[in-house]
Amino acid sequence: MSGEVLGTITLRVQRYRPDTDEAPHLVDYEVPWGRDTSVLDALTWVKDHLDPTLAFRWSCRMAICGSCGFVLNGTPRLGCEHFVRDYAPGPLLVEPLANLAVERDLVVDLEPFLASLERARPWLVPDPEDPPGEAGNRQTPEQMLAYHDYAMCIDCLLCYAACPQVALAPDFLGPAAITAAVRYDKDSRDHGSDDRLPALDREDGLWTCTFVGACSTACPKGVDPAAAIQQAKAATAAAWAAEFLLPRRGGRP
Repeated sequence: MSGEVLGTITLRVQRYRPDTDEAPHLVDYEVPWGRDTSVLDALTWVKDHLDPTLAFRWSCRMAICGSCGFVLNGTPRLGCEHFVRDYAPGPLLVEPLANLAVERDLVVDLEPFLASLERARPWLVPDPEDPPGEAGNRQTPEQMLAYHDYAMCIDCLLCYAACPQVALAPDFLGPAAITAAVRYDKDSRDHGSDDRLPALDREDGLWTCTFVGACSTACPKGVDPAAAIQQAKAATAAAWAAEFLLPRRGGRP
């Protein structure tokens, strides 16, 4: 561990191997720390010096990849972005993200989220009647600002761990997936909002959200998924009104 060692802290880490353990259990590790020791650094020290079997995800160490999400003393956070010094003298409880099945120790199953994300169709859908020319699909700075904040999502799933509705309704599309749909709906280059609407306008889509706002509080990038969901609800209600007032929109003569 680089830098001056300022002390030690007890990392109380949840361990669990579903194939061999009857239930999750906590294991304590004494870890040295310095001013610049992140929680991810501390976990890496445990793996390198005390227990190589400890399993967790990480990649960039710069709060960009979203891999190192944990629950730290009850709050969903990125391990690379938070420092041990802020939890001293400890102990520091490190648990896997809530509301997601544990594969091993601090590693959670991402497949249900990826399936939800695919339902939200998070990609640009071009206009079939007006394909882009040689200049491509140009966009003004103002048009980009309409969706820029929502494009900052790194899919870290802290919002899923914080959301009480994800806990109550596991089939809920969820904050990050809905935010991704809104991000593309607001993109001036996109023509896929009608394609995304069926995934949003259903019982396990938009309407499961009760606007607690915990997702926005947990977001490390300031994305505000709660606002995105409320905007999507308003847009869906407007689509209902359009269908009612303009029946030709649905293809009827």
